Amino acid sequence: MAPPERPPLPVRPRTLPERHSVRAQVLAALRDALAGGQLAPGEVYSAPALAERYGVSATPVREAMQQLASEGAVETVPNRGFRIAGHTARDAAELAEVRAALEVPAIMRLARTVPPERWDELRPLAEATVTAATLGDRAAYAEADRCFHRALLRLTGNRQLVLIAEDLHRRSQSPATSKPLPGTAELLADALEHAALLDALRRRDLSAAQQLASEHFTGV
Repeated sequence: MAPPERPPLPVRPRTLPERHSVRAQVLAALRDALAGGQLAPGEVYSAPALAERYGVSATPVREAMQQLASEGAVETVPNRGFRIAGHTARDAAELAEVRAALEVPAIMRLARTVPPERWDELRPLAEATVTAATLGDRAAYAEADRCFHRALLRLTGNRQLVLIAEDLHRRSQSPATSKPLPGTAELLADALEHAALLDALRRRDLSAAQQLASEHFTGV
């Protein structure tokens, strides 16, 4: 099933200054395009061409691309634009290893201290990942997946952990250079692991929770 068409970039009045508002919207749209495969690894895109696509000036596009460059998602190509970096199988494995090293111990600490009913508060976020996966909407899934993991780690009260883990999460969602984008079945399998993890955490099954959390990151 083909993913639904993403709506065009909205340019709506915000409370922030217009320049920053448009930049934030462009950045979100570019992240959607990366996750959805509309921007292909190895391809070079110019700021003016992307600005025309989104109906904005080139300045917020360049600013958004510089942010993506700082995250490792794109590379600056002098006098041409930005090349979509993508990641190799080694990159993916290393990112998964680092994410697991950060998040699994945090989850296990929470498993011992968080009241069981608190895990129910994360159910809607887990369900949102399943909905996006069922639709085959990779961009929506990427966002829903980050929301779930962010909310889970916020229970630790460690803001720096949340920030670092989200940066790693975004990097791991960059398109792979030698692997097709995940299909609906792959997304759904990943999404269902969120609910299974919440089930284990709620019943204080530490062994199952650790195994599920570890496998979620490593794909074993």
